[in-house]
Amino acid sequence: MEWFRYIFYNRRAEDTLTADVVMGPIATDTIFDTLGIISSGYLDPEDAMKLLMIGPAYTQVAIKTERAVQNLRWMKSERISRLDETSLKTEQELFQGAFARKLEQILEEGFD
Repeated sequence: MEWFRYIFYNRRAEDTLTADVVMGPIATDTIFDTLGIISSGYLDPEDAMKLLMIGPAYTQVAIKTERAVQNLRWMKSERISRLDETSLKTEQELFQGAFARKLEQILEEGFD
């Protein structure tokens, strides 16, 4: 929830976190879709988190201060190959299906 709140407010240009470095899941397009659903009043933040927990988790690191930059040290490099189009499409379709099913479940529970 802390990460979600940070992303939620950050997208509104309200970055009040005073950390030198922020590390967490990548804020994908799903975040923006989910924030839109919350803003429209269909979901509360707790239900939104259930949606955001679906799918693969990719980590990002945000270096926010000069102090953090000064502490960076080169460790190693690693070559990363691209996903082929078929694998990428399959991953996206599986994710979108799981997201839609979870959203439907959340909305049905809210109407009971």
